[in-house]
Amino acid sequence: MPGPDLLYLGGAAIAGTLAAALLACVPGLHVYSAAGLVVALVARARGSLPEDLLAMFLLGMTVGYAVVNTVPAIFGGAPDESTLFVVLPGQRYLSQGKGIEAAAVTGAGSLGGLLALLLLAPLLPRVLPALRGIVAPHLHWILAAVALYMLLSEWPKGFDRQKSRAGRLAGGWRSPGAGLLTFALSGLLGIALFYGSLVPAEAGFQNLFPAFTGLFAIPWVATNMVSRVPTPRQEAAGPLDLTPGLLGRGVAAGALGGFFAAFFPAVTGGIGGLLAGQATAQRDDRLFLVSQGASKVVYYAGAYLLLFVPGLHLSRGGMSSMLGTLYTPRTPALYWTAVGAVLLCGALAFGLLLVLSRGASWLVARVDYRSIAAAVLVLLVTLVLAVTGPGGLLVAAVATAIGLIPLLWGCRRSDCLGVLLVPLTLQLAGLGPAVAAWLGLA
Repeated sequence: MPGPDLLYLGGAAIAGTLAAALLACVPGLHVYSAAGLVVALVARARGSLPEDLLAMFLLGMTVGYAVVNTVPAIFGGAPDESTLFVVLPGQRYLSQGKGIEAAAVTGAGSLGGLLALLLLAPLLPRVLPALRGIVAPHLHWILAAVALYMLLSEWPKGFDRQKSRAGRLAGGWRSPGAGLLTFALSGLLGIALFYGSLVPAEAGFQNLFPAFTGLFAIPWVATNMVSRVPTPRQEAAGPLDLTPGLLGRGVAAGALGGFFAAFFPAVTGGIGGLLAGQATAQRDDRLFLVSQGASKVVYYAGAYLLLFVPGLHLSRGGMSSMLGTLYTPRTPALYWTAVGAVLLCGALAFGLLLVLSRGASWLVARVDYRSIAAAVLVLLVTLVLAVTGPGGLLVAAVATAIGLIPLLWGCRRSDCLGVLLVPLTLQLAGLGPAVAAWLGLA
């Protein structure tokens, strides 16, 4: 039986984009959760769906989610690890009645990131296999350096307001100390999940879902529930105040950070965007939103494309890791099919982003924001319980306690990514089993 032609492959990618765009509007629901269920169903009925169609459907889900997940991050206050840096500038726009504009600016960065992927596509098969061979023996210290930079960038804040020397010392260590504590606790949680998860075996592909929900989504939603700041009526987005130079700088920085995150394990799009943003001295909110839009799309879509790169076939990110258990691209031509599908799905997802952000702005203008936050909290708890059971709910509760530290003590929420960086760095360095045994986990 001949394989499906390009029309079928493109249709599967578009279907995945439409599905993911709707799922992305559900605050706290990550695309990997829905995709994991799809992969599990296909694995049970092996042969019921052509593998190439499944690969293109998941590609569409990846791109659709990467673009549209801006909506819940800005209007619903439930970020994931790739949008946690979008939240603060986005919330400022929302409080000024410009939430639609914030979504459009971030979406413009996403389109720029997709264009950057297209320009890089001819180089990837030539460069990445050799680059992988060079960096593979050094991944442990590269990830350690990323974690160290994150911690060192917690510059002391507010210590100059204290009169006494002890007060200034305590004020200076408030933010860095909270950052170190958050990173250490989330790292211990990551080790515990890596070597002894409470999540049932049948939901093993969702192992980190309750942890990420607790670290990033629930604390922010809980904060919105107690907030008494009203959300003003949102204005329709007019012409975006983006010059070509500003757009180019933001896209270049975001694409650089997103590709770094896509290529190196345990580094997310948000972290990649933060590193690139600081390297290029970004201060403007518009520039920051553009770079984050580019970063998260290059992170998600770029990591997925690595599975198709001839001579590489590298699994990075949750989506390609799940697909890699069932599928290996057979011909180099599929790489270019995937590149074309990414651009097609990205353009469709941008149009959906503009429509869905208008719908979200209509909702927040008519429904009390605290009521929305309460509904989102109930939804998050229900999802965690339904997908991972009581054990996952316990993990989410512990993660929520850790995730509240940055909100209460003023450190960066990116420090919660110790849940990924610590166990993977230890594993790559060959120290993971020994540390797990010392903690009584192995």
